[in-house]
Amino acid sequence: MLDHDYSVDVRWTGDRGEGTTSYRSYGRDATIVATGKRHDVLASADRTFHGDADRWNPEELLLAALAQCHLLSYLHVAATAGVVVVAYEDAAVGRMTQTHDGGGRFTSVTLRPVVTVADEGMVERALELHAEASKKCFIAASVAFPVGHEPTVVAASREADRA
Repeated sequence: MLDHDYSVDVRWTGDRGEGTTSYRSYGRDATIVATGKRHDVLASADRTFHGDADRWNPEELLLAALAQCHLLSYLHVAATAGVVVVAYEDAAVGRMTQTHDGGGRFTSVTLRPVVTVADEGMVERALELHAEASKKCFIAASVAFPVGHEPTVVAASREADRA
């Protein structure tokens, strides 16, 4: 087994001069930074929880991490299997259920990748590879809720015929 360590700094930037004197007295803004990264991530709470809708919230970041992890795992298994992926997009969705005590948890995520492969003969194998990619995704293996997949695979040659 190989260990990989990661670190980020999360800096709260929402003090409005009163600190947390009341629930509405403070902003939910934060900045996520990591050594060596060119760009910081501007973060906040979901708008529902008095956050800034223009910033990334933790729920979106979790969903993005799952979608990106599947993408990277999928590209790896496709390359290994000789399936040539020429485009990949995912419209991932997640459900979080808030509990009566103000807590909550994600109950499910569904990834909906649309993969374009170079050749019609690769479509069936490309669909099968999503199961293998799912097993290799570090983030999906780390969460306590189901991560489903509803993939679509099309061939670039078929797409060109429609244009």
